[in-house]
This record gives sequence, C-alpha cells and structure tokens, in this order.
Amino acid sequence: MNTFVKEQAKHTRFKLPSFGVQVLIGLVLGVVLGLVARSMGADGVDATTGEVDPNWLTETLSTVGGTFVTLLRAVVPPLVFLAIVASIANLRDVTGAARLAWKTLAWFAITALIAVSIGITLGLVLQPGDHTSVTSDGATAPGTTGSWLDFLTGLVPANVLGLEGSAAEDGSVSMSFNVLQILVVAIAIGIATLKVGEAAEPFLGFVRSALAVVQKVLWWIILLAPIATIGLLGNAVASYGWDALGSLGTFTIAIYAGLLIVLLGVYPALLRLNGLSVKQFFSGAWPAISLAFVSRSSVGTMPVTESVTERNLGVPRAYASFAVPLGATTKMDGCASIYPAISAIFVAQFFGLDLSVTDYLLIAFVSVIGSAATAGVTGATVMLTLTLSTLGLPLEGVGLLLAIDPILDMGRTAVNVAGQALVPTIVAKREGIIDQEVYDAPRARTAWREETTVDPDPVPVSA
Repeated sequence: MNTFVKEQAKHTRFKLPSFGVQVLIGLVLGVVLGLVARSMGADGVDATTGEVDPNWLTETLSTVGGTFVTLLRAVVPPLVFLAIVASIANLRDVTGAARLAWKTLAWFAITALIAVSIGITLGLVLQPGDHTSVTSDGATAPGTTGSWLDFLTGLVPANVLGLEGSAAEDGSVSMSFNVLQILVVAIAIGIATLKVGEAAEPFLGFVRSALAVVQKVLWWIILLAPIATIGLLGNAVASYGWDALGSLGTFTIAIYAGLLIVLLGVYPALLRLNGLSVKQFFSGAWPAISLAFVSRSSVGTMPVTESVTERNLGVPRAYASFAVPLGATTKMDGCASIYPAISAIFVAQFFGLDLSVTDYLLIAFVSVIGSAATAGVTGATVMLTLTLSTLGLPLEGVGLLLAIDPILDMGRTAVNVAGQALVPTIVAKREGIIDQEVYDAPRARTAWREETTVDPDPVPVSA
C-alpha cells in the first residue's frame, strides 16, 4: 500500500515548466505589465530636477530588472578571470590545441564577415536613415565612446583586477571594471601557468575550486531569469512604448531582419554544410539563447552557453571551456557586426553623407577585427562609436538611436550567444572530436544545468 501511495504521489507531483518555457511566460507577462504601466501614465514631474516620476508599477518593473542585471554584473569580473585561466590550462589536455585555437578564431572572423555583409546589404536596401521621423534634436554624442587609440590603450590593465574607481561629489566611491583588461590579465596568467608546469598545480586547483563556487552563485542568479524577464521587458515597454519604435521603425526592422537572417538563415546553412542537424542545435542551445535575450549579457550567460555546448551539443569539455569564454568576450555577430553596420549607414544617410566603397570595407574591417571592444557586457554603443570614428561620421548620431537600444540589445545578444555556441560545435565536428551521440540525443529537461542539480523525476539522457 505504501508503495502504491508513493508511486501515485510521484506521478501527481507538480512540475514546473522547463526553463525556456518559464522565460517565454516571463516575456508575455512583461509585455502585458509594461503596457499596463504605460497606460497608467507618470506620477508627476520632479520639481527639482524636472524629470518625470514613474508610476509604482514602472518603478517596480525597473527595480526587478535592474536588480537582476546588477547581480549579473557583480559576478562578471571573477567569472571572466577564473574561466579564462582555467580554460587556457585545460588546453594542455586537448590534442592539437593550437590548431583548435586558430580554427576557432578563423570561424569567428568568417561568421562576423558574413554578418556584417548582411548588415551592409540591409542598410543599403532599406535605407533606414532616409525613412525615419526622428528629429535632429536627439542628436547628442554618447558619454561612452570608442576609438582605436582607446581600444589599444584599454588593453593595458590599470591593475591586476581590471578595476577602476571614481569619486562622486558626495564623497562616495564607485567601482567599475573593464572586461577587456580582465581578459588580457587572465590570458597572461593562463599562459604563465602552462609555462610554469607542475609548480602551478596548487594555483590551478584554487582557480578551479573558485570557479566552481562562482558558477554556483551564478546559477542561483540565473534561476531568477524568468522573474527578471518580466521586469526587464516590462520596463522597456513602459519606458519606450511604441512611439520610439515608430519613429525608428525602418531602422528597427533592418536590425531585427539582419539578426533573423543570421540566426535562422546563415547559422542553419553552416550547420547543414557541416552535416549537423539544425533542430538539434537550436533545441540544445535554446536555454542559453533565451537567457541571453533576457539578460542582454553574453558574459552573464557564459556558464549556460558552455554547459549546453558541452552537454547538449557534444563538444569536448576541455575545448568548450576554452572556446565559449573566449567567444563570450570577442564573438559578437549581433553587437559588433550587424548593428554597427546598419547604424553607421543610418547615421550617414540621416546627415546626408555619402559612403564610398572604402568606407564599407572599413565597416567590415572594424566588425571583424574590433569586435573585442564590445567586451561582452552590453557594449554595442562602444563598438558603434568605434565604427563611426573610423569612418569620420558624427558621433552625435548615436544619440538618435539610444532610445530603443535596450529593445534592440535583446535580439543582438541572443544572436551573439547563438554564434558563441555554433562555432565550437562546427570546429569540433570538422576536427572529428564531437560526440555525435550526445548531439543527436533527445533533450533532457535539465541537461543544461550544473552536474549537482538533481531532477526529481529525471529524463534519461546519454549526456
């Protein structure tokens, strides 16, 4: 009798929807609550600053979404440093590591070149700068800009942690970090551990243990993503509504058309050319892609991307732990290729400036070579200003596009992360090191989670 009761309880136990479904539910609720918040209007205008006071629902959505992003940013510095050091150390366990590294970088460049070509084509065909109702009143230079000199000098770490402090007028000190500098420090230390050899084992043991702890904390943050989705998307809808999208409608269509062509056209074509199932790739990579859409952070999504690349797509752990962290900081088909290409053409058309063939080649060059300037954390504005300054276009044009940047950044980051999972999968397939059984296996509900996660009613999976 007891056995029967236990079996009945097991089959009637409530199960939460899968992570991807939870995020989709969050997307729907976010849009609905955002529209409700926008219909409620503002609570008034601050007499001191003249700024509009948001209503309680908009403020709540902003707080929920902002808290999630703040938590993600808090774990980025240690996560990037530890992941890169550990991944470089893992390369010694991979046969032909140097060849894999160069082929990974080559595929990063190839896919970036394809993406920027699509962006340039859409910009010329749709002419977003000539079909817009936005006025020059919004043409203001951004507070954060990028240039080749800033990019090169930014590679030199100010300190071993890549941290920077700034003092406010009230005497408080705020800390910020430069992911690119952290990346440079981590690569240097990772290579040093390889050169030192056995003497570095205690240090590597500490790095791997610390990485496991940081990833555990990040998993807890990631579990909040469905709730954060409601806040992030709801606040975007409440704050920007459809007015900003309407004035930049052609530009928005061009960006998302380019993103969809790359995500649903180019990537599937590359998969088929390499004998890989498109359905299996997207079903395996979906948890990372959906989280990237919500969080707007490639680095924050990195543990999920690495996990699905290894456990769902069959890429060996030693190689995935190198390629994915590297891609999270340098592989940006959305932010560094499609977006700056279309945006640069928009700015040129808006200000009535003609671009030559050389200018279009420069756009492609910047996208392929300078993508590291985005640094994996919502840095598309820096990449855009780098492109504009290279072409000699007015930086004030960036201000025209900032109103809808959060809405665009969701799609950009999703494409970024899809590419970061795609390249290691293709390279592993071409090198004959992919586990094809894992790639072709039915997807388990929790196959992407950390190894310590236990499903109360697990679905068997060969991974």
